[in-house]
Amino acid sequence: MQDLFQEAEAAPLPAPASSEPSPPALPSVAADAPLAARLRPARWEEILGQEHLLGAQGPLRPALDGGRLPSVVLVGPPGTGKTTIAQLLAQAQSAHLVALSAVSAGVADIRRVVAEAKERRRLGQGTVLFLDEIHHFSRTQQDALLPHVESGLLTLIGATTENPSFQLTGALLSRVQVLDLRPLTADDLSLVLDRALGDRERGLGDRGLSLAAEARQLLIRHSGGDARLMLNALERASDGLDQAGEVQVADIRRALSSPHLLHDRAGDLHYQILSAFIKSLRGSDPDAAVYWLARLLEAGEDPLLPARRMVILAAEDVGLAQPSALQMAVAAHQATAAVGMPECRLPLAEAAIFLALAPKSNSSYRAYGQAAQDVERHGQIAVPLHLRNAVTSRDRASGFGQGYQYAHDDPEGLVDHSHLPAELEARVYYRPSGQGLEQELAQRLRLIRERRARRQPGDTE
Repeated sequence: MQDLFQEAEAAPLPAPASSEPSPPALPSVAADAPLAARLRPARWEEILGQEHLLGAQGPLRPALDGGRLPSVVLVGPPGTGKTTIAQLLAQAQSAHLVALSAVSAGVADIRRVVAEAKERRRLGQGTVLFLDEIHHFSRTQQDALLPHVESGLLTLIGATTENPSFQLTGALLSRVQVLDLRPLTADDLSLVLDRALGDRERGLGDRGLSLAAEARQLLIRHSGGDARLMLNALERASDGLDQAGEVQVADIRRALSSPHLLHDRAGDLHYQILSAFIKSLRGSDPDAAVYWLARLLEAGEDPLLPARRMVILAAEDVGLAQPSALQMAVAAHQATAAVGMPECRLPLAEAAIFLALAPKSNSSYRAYGQAAQDVERHGQIAVPLHLRNAVTSRDRASGFGQGYQYAHDDPEGLVDHSHLPAELEARVYYRPSGQGLEQELAQRLRLIRERRARRQPGDTE
């Protein structure tokens, strides 16, 4: 990222002048730079897919037309134009652009940028700080940046693929405008391919290459809305082809021999895919469950993560409707720990399909949640005397165990007294769902509750 802006960062301080500074040129790109870098839009009209931000009613349009530029954080997938938009916004402001990566920059870099910005302001030029991967900035680093953004000395353009609400401090978020970029559509990506094949100066146009229809669709489909990824694959596929040759499906497959699966174990997409996996299991969709499981595993996720989540889901969402689901999930977790990848894919897939098709009940989850609320609400309620264990003579003298009924003394194995504190005797926590095995449990529970309602402790028949 810093190489991309090397020319802009090395620009000398402007000399004092009575006229407005002329807009700085965008950083030049070497002729042997990657195709994606050469084709980076040079004008905002060339940016695709972000009309909601750059169009006539878009929030960034006034700044692109020379109006005031607020500090913003651009949120979106890779290859959608975050860096390019930052460049063009700085150009429209006639501002000096400094680019830093939050992965490697620190407080010392911020101090250096601030010192230079103060000098440039004195000479009549503003400073735009482009901070890529801003979600990697720590709270301390964000705090160091905050006063200079608030004062307007620095106009911040942050870029991130993550949800800024989880990564940025509330203080910084309150001083920036968060703008979402959209993944490029298939039509947008097709236009990018046309530019790449037709542009003689920046693209591959001087080679006279063409792209087979099926190869085009394969490229677009595997790009995931990422123009940079797509152009890199096209460039690899075209290497070695004759002048005026046609890029075929086989060439694209060769270029995609290591499929790009966007996945960050600590990022938003990680949690989105994991969420889709769990919701597919809960929603009884085995096909979707296996697909999202494959997305996790093929991207390099720790297989024990989905295994653990299935153990939780078996108890939370299948529960007593099919208790063997928990055994299946635990067995899959143990098998995964024992054999690892790639063999563990099979027990994990088997468990996922079984859990998806199992009848669903969250009655245990709801029962515990309501009981926990009563614990929180009522605090330390004394254990009823008849449930206390009478170990000593003093316990017996205090009434411990009096009135307790031993279930095995009853032909039906039932007792008539309650086991809840008197304050909670009316509470009902467990309500069977009526799914799977819980149909039988519901019938059994109904008999228990009817008998308790009929008989009081001490009654005889």
